[in-house]
Amino acid sequence: MDIAIQFSLYLLLMLGIGYYSMRKTRNNMDFIIGGRSLGPVTSAISAGASDMSSWLLLGLPGAVFSAGLVEGFWISLGLVLGAYANWYVVAPRLRVYSEKLNAVTLPTFLSNRFDDTSGILKIISTIVIIFFFTLYVASGLKSGTLLFAHSFSASEETALLVTTLVVVSYTFLGGFMAVCWTDLIQGLLMLCALVFCALLAYLSIFDSGVDIHSVKPKAFKISTTWITGASLMAWGLGYFGQPHILARFIGIRNVKDVPKARRIGITWMIICLTLSTIIGMIGIGYNEIAPLAGVTGPDGNKERIFLALTSALFHPLFSGFILAAVLAAIMSTADSQLLVLTSSFTEDLPFFKKFDEYQKSWISRLGVVGFALIAYVIAASSGGTILAMVGYAWGGLGAAFGPIVILSLCWRRVTKYGALAGMIVGALTIFVVKNYIKIQGEYFYELLPGFILSFLAIIIVSLASTQPEKKILQRFDESQV
Repeated sequence: MDIAIQFSLYLLLMLGIGYYSMRKTRNNMDFIIGGRSLGPVTSAISAGASDMSSWLLLGLPGAVFSAGLVEGFWISLGLVLGAYANWYVVAPRLRVYSEKLNAVTLPTFLSNRFDDTSGILKIISTIVIIFFFTLYVASGLKSGTLLFAHSFSASEETALLVTTLVVVSYTFLGGFMAVCWTDLIQGLLMLCALVFCALLAYLSIFDSGVDIHSVKPKAFKISTTWITGASLMAWGLGYFGQPHILARFIGIRNVKDVPKARRIGITWMIICLTLSTIIGMIGIGYNEIAPLAGVTGPDGNKERIFLALTSALFHPLFSGFILAAVLAAIMSTADSQLLVLTSSFTEDLPFFKKFDEYQKSWISRLGVVGFALIAYVIAASSGGTILAMVGYAWGGLGAAFGPIVILSLCWRRVTKYGALAGMIVGALTIFVVKNYIKIQGEYFYELLPGFILSFLAIIIVSLASTQPEKKILQRFDESQV
């Protein structure tokens, strides 16, 4: 079966899910969080798929192929610890508290949590989401460009256009439920692709006599400086502030489903991260035996290592299936982020209050198209790597929202002004450190100082401002689980 036919069948399946979900979508709440009806399996796998994205199949193997085990080990460790803490601390509290506050988006939750009648928390948080999430979507579109250009020898302009149309199509139709069900399928597909690619790649070099350590002497080294190690692990801090992941917590069917979802999600995550790292390592040895086209050399891109191994190892009958998994990884994050962007646009900005729920669901659909076009322009003009683009967006959201999400759910004394200070300090720190602060010879991830300074700003400003009103404190106490 031709690769193009396999791609087409896969895309038709995704569109079918989108159309089916569209028929079930009656209002904007259904479009945004699916009426809070997600089961634990769908919640867990869709959260993982929307989180890992193309970074899992392109960015991480490329980083390991380039630098060795050190990046894969410390980033993966930080991500697993961060994801577990997010499911354990944030998920149950946010599910209960968001329903009590009748909040379906993160900006609305923060606004209602602090009784912010001025609307300033909604506006600032929506601006942060729009800025960083548009960059995040652009990284997904850039990944799709890499995939289509590699698979069909298409120009980057054509590949980018196709990727954008694919992602927009089913998100436009079905909203949250379409995104979650397609993410479930895509998450399982990503897992299968990683298993088969790692297994075949290992068997291909098992008796070859190649020594990975000789090819890259530092390949198995995991020791590093404390600044680099802490910065790599700091990727895990980003989980607490990712609106597309927090949306799964808000939309889960019942708080009692959270422990089961946590076990499923973390297991899926550990397996996928391990296999992705292994593929990057094995790629070092395989490339020594049979140089992989498009990976090394002056025009090479190390983030193609998974794609190149797939083309080299698999029969064309199955390579389409594997490449569809990469497309799944791309779509599973980009669709979730487009949905968060448009939900913040329609639910959290004051311009659309006069419209009824059905009208807002169509405005949300148009928002999907609008934000996709902006991301398309950014992706077309950006020369950065997928990992760098993801890191900037992930860090910005993690620093701006992570500390306030944790403290608003766990500390009754936090105030509106503390929340505002935390968001502003976190976002500004990311921008300043990313663009102006470098440490020679070290990897210094801007999320590390951004998260710490945001956390401190919230505590200091909250303690310096007037204690929250009794009704806010009472509502907080009633929402604890």
